[in-house]
Amino acid sequence: MALPTDNSIGRKRIVVLGSTGSIGVNCLDVAAHLTDRIEVVGICAHSRWEQLFEQAREFRPRYVVLTDADAVRRADRSQLPAGTELLIGEEGVARLVAHTDIEVVVAAIVGAAGLFGAWQALEAGKTVALANKETLVMAGALVMPLAEKRGARILPVDSEHSAVFQAIDGDTAGVARIVLTGSGGPFRGRKRSDLSHVTVAEALKHPTWKMGPKITVDSATLMNKALEVIEARWLFGLTPQQIDVIIHPQSLVHSFVEFVDGSVLAQLSPPDMRLPIQYALTWPERCLSPARKLKWQELGTLQFESPDHETFPALQLGYEVARRGGTCGAVLNAANEAAVSRFLAGELGFLEITQVCAEVLAAHSFSADPTLAELLAVDAQTRQEVARWKRLTPQHLSPKPALT
Repeated sequence: MALPTDNSIGRKRIVVLGSTGSIGVNCLDVAAHLTDRIEVVGICAHSRWEQLFEQAREFRPRYVVLTDADAVRRADRSQLPAGTELLIGEEGVARLVAHTDIEVVVAAIVGAAGLFGAWQALEAGKTVALANKETLVMAGALVMPLAEKRGARILPVDSEHSAVFQAIDGDTAGVARIVLTGSGGPFRGRKRSDLSHVTVAEALKHPTWKMGPKITVDSATLMNKALEVIEARWLFGLTPQQIDVIIHPQSLVHSFVEFVDGSVLAQLSPPDMRLPIQYALTWPERCLSPARKLKWQELGTLQFESPDHETFPALQLGYEVARRGGTCGAVLNAANEAAVSRFLAGELGFLEITQVCAEVLAAHSFSADPTLAELLAVDAQTRQEVARWKRLTPQHLSPKPALT
């Protein structure tokens, strides 16, 4: 992934899509510490209008966007500061990200819903600080050519992909492989038989990161790593064979890059999302950060171990989807989102999340070269399939064979 050079230093005008979520809140915290470098011009949320308007009163953006119709009806517009305009729905998102004053769009809306805003920003030729991995998981084969065509730039916000981005310094020509690290989640070291009766509360107890419920469950199933493999395949133009995953429970080493000469570079920092967020916002410059600093004198043993594919079969699904491409990414992403939602609602067991993803993925009508409209249709159809999926008894919960 060759990246253009930009050596200018100035106050960047940004938009934060998904400002009330975990990444969005951290992004605004970075902006609050870097007022001399960052101006928040617009913020966007789906339904949390009270929190959105509170953010507006603090940052005084020119625009706020609400995308949920019911939230728009309930919102008390008198709580917006003078000079801030309320925009509504997808039309409001499209208008905001295409605004001529905007330089960087932070795409932090969780799930497939984040694709629209990222796509519109790339269409407008903006730099997109991409925290929404689902954009590339669903439509990487379309998104990357769009960015190149429009002269747009994609900068990774995920800690693992930011680590790779920092290590390669803008050029993958000499890269032999990358190694994405993962904490292993709350169930590292458990066997499949131990996970039949996992509760929602147990799945949400991540050992090192504070994140939203969906991504926290993804970390528990290792689906998060599966999605990151797919994202890395598109973001860095690598083959699945060039992407490895290793479990690192301390969450201090965020990824490795091995070069063709045998050299290995890694990026280390405490588990704090504000660091990769800030790097995406200030790249190619570095400056003082509100993120916690690594204290070398406190470092103990760093552990690394191979993933347990039998207990956590989601990871293998990620490799198969990265290999096959086409509609597979949209299906896996939609199936996982819908299955996690049912798990959080108490309708599915923990092990059934990956099981339903594997079954729906294996049964879908594969298309190798879908359009965006076709991917969106596949997304909707997959969610309907998961909604109809019948709950299984524990003895039927065996890992699904890899796709062929």
